[in-house]
Amino acid sequence: MPIILPLVFALAAVVSARAESPRIVAFGDSLTSGHGIGQARAYPAVLQQRIADAGLRGTVVNAGVSGDTSARALHRLQRALDGDVRILIVALGANDGVRGVPVAQLKANLSRIIETAQARGISVILCGMEALPIYGWDYSVHFHNAYRELAATYKIPLVPFMLANVIGNPLRMQPDRVHPSAAGARAIAENIWPYLQPLLAEAAQHQM
Repeated sequence: MPIILPLVFALAAVVSARAESPRIVAFGDSLTSGHGIGQARAYPAVLQQRIADAGLRGTVVNAGVSGDTSARALHRLQRALDGDVRILIVALGANDGVRGVPVAQLKANLSRIIETAQARGISVILCGMEALPIYGWDYSVHFHNAYRELAATYKIPLVPFMLANVIGNPLRMQPDRVHPSAAGARAIAENIWPYLQPLLAEAAQHQM
């Protein structure tokens, strides 16, 4: 009994620490879910390791669903925000661009996601996406500008292009030339980390 009780208390402390660890939800599509490489090698898992290496606290939740558009993701937002979520990484729009979803609709969906999170006191990081000019250059330009406009409107950090230094690099893309490889996922995490790290550091200071 004298040995068991300390073990029980230690386990309880670990469980409590994990429960108190702020949740960071990576809310996206197949680029987030780890399509073709698995969640263990997707960028949310890489961010989790970066958090640990930096001595910061936070549990990254992979809320990526392959094939999701901004509209489909909006329908599962409430479930994704369950628990003590402190930061929401919004990485949506790639499938909207492929389908030629009107930019106004994309902006409306992303706006609702951002507003819902901010109403709960959740910090938001928006990841920029690009649309190939298959629907014309005007569409691509308006699509690109939508993310800058949303970031300015809601005063949130913008990762200019989530797939910077990834797309077009055969070493960082899977053979389908659409989804990142494990190396590409690490590069995506590197693109996001400079925007995530300050929010985690700020959260840590508030908890002191």
